[in-house]
Amino acid sequence: MLEHKQTIVLRKDLNMRKGKMIAQGAHASMRAILQLGHQEGASYIIPLDERIEPWLTGRFKKICVSVNSETELLSLYEKAQAAGLITALIRDAGLTEFGGVPTYTALAVGPDRADRVDAITGELALL
Repeated sequence: MLEHKQTIVLRKDLNMRKGKMIAQGAHASMRAILQLGHQEGASYIIPLDERIEPWLTGRFKKICVSVNSETELLSLYEKAQAAGLITALIRDAGLTEFGGVPTYTALAVGPDRADRVDAITGELALL
């Protein structure tokens, strides 16, 4: 069976507090999955395709890596989108940090097969 994973990319150049960084990564991880679903009455349905099912029903692997600029983050987002990967780009409203300026902070790439995710994020330093 192929390994599946999700990589969370966080910007180190923003010098976010640890709690803020964790929250931004959690937003990205959740949005990547939840944006694929839809509401049916009181239920929320997420289709289990070949990317989602093995990840949700298997080991649920996540990796956290970093970049040093908004430019790097947006470039990764564009590459992941072009590769057909599930992505979630987080833009913080700036209410608690960043002086009220909306700021891109985090990106989720995947879940998908590890080799497909690694083709985009595999060279990045672990957080």
